[in-house]
Amino acid sequence: MQLSDLNPPQQQAVRYLDGPLLVLAGAGSGKTRVIIHKIAFLIQNAGINARNIAAVTFTNKAAREMKSRLSKTLSKAELKGLQVSTFHTLGLKIIRSHCKELGYQSNFSIFDSHDSNKLLQSLSEKYGMLDKDKLQAAQHTISNWKNAGLTPEQAEAEAEDTDKQTAYLYDRYQRQLKAYNAVDFDDLIALPVQLFQQSQEARERWQSKIRYLLVDEYQDTNGAQYELVKYLVGIRGALTVVGDDDQSIYAWRGAQPENLALLKKDYPRLHVVKLEQNYRSSGYILAAANQLISNNEHVFEKRLWSDKGTGAPLRVLSTADDKHEAEQVVSELISHKFQHQNDNGDYAILYRSNYQSRLIEKALRDNRIEYIMSGGTSFFEKAEIKDIIAYLRLIVNGDDDAAFVRIVNTPRREIGMTTLEKLGNYAQQRQCSLFAASFEMGLSEHLSERAIGHLEIFNRWITELGIQAENGVTTNEIIEQVLKGCRGDDNYEDWLQDNSADPKAAEKKWGNVQELISWFDKKDEYEVEPKKLAEVVAQLSLSDMLSRQEQEENSKDYVRLTTLHASKGLEFPHVFLIGMEEDLLPHANSKDDEHGLAEERRLAYVGITRAERSLTFSLCRKRRRYGEEVACDPSRFLSELPQEQLTWEGGKQQKVDPAQAKEKGRAHLAGLKSMLR
Repeated sequence: MQLSDLNPPQQQAVRYLDGPLLVLAGAGSGKTRVIIHKIAFLIQNAGINARNIAAVTFTNKAAREMKSRLSKTLSKAELKGLQVSTFHTLGLKIIRSHCKELGYQSNFSIFDSHDSNKLLQSLSEKYGMLDKDKLQAAQHTISNWKNAGLTPEQAEAEAEDTDKQTAYLYDRYQRQLKAYNAVDFDDLIALPVQLFQQSQEARERWQSKIRYLLVDEYQDTNGAQYELVKYLVGIRGALTVVGDDDQSIYAWRGAQPENLALLKKDYPRLHVVKLEQNYRSSGYILAAANQLISNNEHVFEKRLWSDKGTGAPLRVLSTADDKHEAEQVVSELISHKFQHQNDNGDYAILYRSNYQSRLIEKALRDNRIEYIMSGGTSFFEKAEIKDIIAYLRLIVNGDDDAAFVRIVNTPRREIGMTTLEKLGNYAQQRQCSLFAASFEMGLSEHLSERAIGHLEIFNRWITELGIQAENGVTTNEIIEQVLKGCRGDDNYEDWLQDNSADPKAAEKKWGNVQELISWFDKKDEYEVEPKKLAEVVAQLSLSDMLSRQEQEENSKDYVRLTTLHASKGLEFPHVFLIGMEEDLLPHANSKDDEHGLAEERRLAYVGITRAERSLTFSLCRKRRRYGEEVACDPSRFLSELPQEQLTWEGGKQQKVDPAQAKEKGRAHLAGLKSMLR
């Protein structure tokens, strides 16, 4: 493996094998390249078999990129058995290997956030507990407890009086999940941690299986993920973690940047390598980022630098109000684009809160500038895809009530809400799933013979498909039978035609179903044996959850609109960071808390370091909030930037060169003429 294309610190990080290693990787410093080279070095130079190496990260997108780059570096034979996955995919693999020890059947289901919310709502109504408007907060609290490694019993013991009801709900929720033979997204980490706490044999098995572990984006790990890493690594300490405490912006979902500091305590032999050369941004941008983030406390100090020259000075647009801000930003973007002959995809507009995009979108549409927003509906969130996934979930796990309710009458089978309500009440009395209750003789006392007949036809069909799946019938063959329907059904394609707004919409939905079938046809090059339907469904459910917020990019066609949180990991030649005002960035909910303010500063740092060549800030003197126009103060973060490198326009220190203004006007006019042509 040639390391000559790496700089000296990168080479040091790749070669170091004498103990646990922390690679403190600044923004744009080539951390993925280091991980790829280190995996290759472990296989080719250190003699570690690929099947004994695992690399984990947080998103499917990052895992796919890592796999793609590895496939260009190493042969298929060298990569055979290598585990490159998200934390949750690795957790799923561990659970599947030990499901009996954990008290689950092998065909367990994975509940997504929607399924969990429905279950919590049902339990809350049953026990007369929380109002609907408090359920979301309770769900978030339960998730945080799981991420912190707290069982229901521990949560109840530690909960404040205001959280006692939530702790009780957590206990009932966990019991009901077990009854449904289901786990939720957080369980994919919490259950492996519980397993390793209780079973030395399981710990030793996985420590033997994973002889070297690499973790990307380590600053984003929560308490449970940190414990999982410790158990997998053991006393051997064969570990490389890559992270940047300055880019830890996910505390709201349990991330703990202090996990980087804990490494020094838990691994006294920890070696630290700093990657400070930035390959992305020009000098002025990095100077601003360095000076801003220096106002936070650090366990590990670092300072980014670049050999790309100073670049353009940073600009601050001071505008009258949010409408003026949107018009000004889009006008500047159009002028810059036509002056420099750039593509739409060279530009990104970043903001703290989603509502800020509304006026920007209008201004872009008014000027016929195409754009794309992060956070759109993912492929797996489309209704027709969720229908098919629900069928497969129910086929492998009859206790999956969420899947049963979704598809028992899709297409219509004359099994209406009244039937389902009576079936649900009976299932609660019998303490069993809806599917299991459908087979019981006692149901005839609650439902008409006709209603029971419709349920029987459906249930026998699902049972038959389950038997076929167990006997090795392929996933696509099962899907084909699902699409044809059971006796008396419309087939699914006809049902889409009848229930879509128009034939074109139906055609698009059917195309999505065909795309899902094609998705199943593609075999992962890292998989040695074909998977059974139960494994496929578990992986598919996980892909659904992890793929949300991951949007396909066509960078040459669209201006990117995205929140600062969603921008992490992306980069753009030219960036507009809008809404640089107190109460917006930093956010009003965080600015009076020391830890919250530090995270808001890191959020601004992430936004700044997305820019490669130019960076423009904007702010309003007045902004409409909750229907009223309020006065705004410039963000304190602007005062923490190097003032000599800021050019203010439209307000403080406003001096506009007449020749520059004239040239900008010409460019804008040229842009409008081009669009008209």
